[in-house]
Amino acid sequence: MIDLSHQTPFASGYNRHCYLHPSTPGRCLKVIRPENIEARYQRQTPLKKLLGKSRINDNKQEQRAHRQTAIVSLLKKGRENEVWCHLPRFYGEVSTSLGLANESELLVVDNGEPAQTLESYLQQYGFDESIKAASARFCEWLEKTGILTRSLLPHNLVVARRDTQLELFLVDGLGAPDAQNQLAAIPAWRKRYISRRISRFYKRIAWELSDKMQSWEMSQNL
Repeated sequence: MIDLSHQTPFASGYNRHCYLHPSTPGRCLKVIRPENIEARYQRQTPLKKLLGKSRINDNKQEQRAHRQTAIVSLLKKGRENEVWCHLPRFYGEVSTSLGLANESELLVVDNGEPAQTLESYLQQYGFDESIKAASARFCEWLEKTGILTRSLLPHNLVVARRDTQLELFLVDGLGAPDAQNQLAAIPAWRKRYISRRISRFYKRIAWELSDKMQSWEMSQNL
């Protein structure tokens, strides 16, 4: 068991805390915040409660997302570098003193600190030429691989340097609901699904750079 009792998370979302791996440099551990899972579960309708808590457990969702057809197929063909081109490498589930955790590659910048999110980058530098090119490569990768994601939100992407250029990596929001995963077997449907995700991604960037007088929920429907 990995002891995290003396650690402070380097990042936290509503559903998970992220810790540096205490004994394996270059890896991080994502631990569920059970109190928030329970709160989300209690807000579910009686019908949805019948589906259990695993459907709102981000770690379980992430594990299923890595088993999606596109990723499994690429790995079987020996094209793992293509998979991890814009995803942190995923090492599965491990036991910690704070409960089960998902272990994955830690993306860092030159000084060893965790890479900043795209949201933070946009606030600091705007949608400059480097990040425009990185966004284009990321979207081309989605189209080429057919890997399914949920909504592409800037706080779920990080900016890291690979060789001489910046690249985007999706650290949260991989995968799609079960129905979409099944429909993805139809090539035309998969292409359309990914195209919609990309379109909304660029809309979201434009909204992040706007005065935000209009809510994102309203903006994305324009």
